[in-house]
Amino acid sequence: MIVITETVEIEVGGSRMRTLVVAPKTASSAPVPGIVLYSDIFQLTGPHVRSCVRLAGHGFVVAAPEIYHWIEPAGAAIPFDDAGRTRGLDDAARTPVAHFDADCRAALDWLAADPRVAKGKLGVAGFCIGGHLAFRGALQRDVRATVCFYPTGLDAGKLGKDADAGSLARAREIRGQLLLVFGENDPHVPLAARTRIESVLHDARTNFQTLLFPAEHAFMRDEGPRFDPAATDQAWAQAIAFLKRSFS
Repeated sequence: MIVITETVEIEVGGSRMRTLVVAPKTASSAPVPGIVLYSDIFQLTGPHVRSCVRLAGHGFVVAAPEIYHWIEPAGAAIPFDDAGRTRGLDDAARTPVAHFDADCRAALDWLAADPRVAKGKLGVAGFCIGGHLAFRGALQRDVRATVCFYPTGLDAGKLGKDADAGSLARAREIRGQLLLVFGENDPHVPLAARTRIESVLHDARTNFQTLLFPAEHAFMRDEGPRFDPAATDQAWAQAIAFLKRSFS
């Protein structure tokens, strides 16, 4: 499916959140589900843009906000190097969870108002810190499907400026379906963390499932030594099938 891209600015609490929007190029077709797709700490880099295009090509309107728009200049894509990693982590540490939550609500509202998006069919997904942000998105009452790709900090609650955002503790608020994707050799979400996440979700009677791949952290980012093409293809195939089932 051919896609088109555009950049929009969404007003959030006096700040303008630059957001990449990728949608199927089907002007006369019926509306499709809308997905907020969160990046990792490096914002809208080449790999993330390609992820947006890939997902949109399967029949979704994808909105990818710049998660640090409160701090970084518009259009800032952080380099994949040591300095960039420090910069991204520092930006995260300076951002309160209240800002992340407000951003999510604004992005969802923007999608809900877009005529290309089917009424009542909203979802959230994300990678790394974006996986945790996606979990926060699942707490929104109108989100029907969520995919968290190796969500960092979810087990202990650490997110942004907040030492404990209490995300897992609110699992009972999730009304939609949830998919978690992990790498077996991920030091940021090790076995103990995965076990805790699944235990809490099970106790909360959340409608969830998990996928585990023999891969490292950020194995779906198609730049760098940890990229695993085979695992990435499998993860995308199962995540897209999950989203389609959730919206059917």
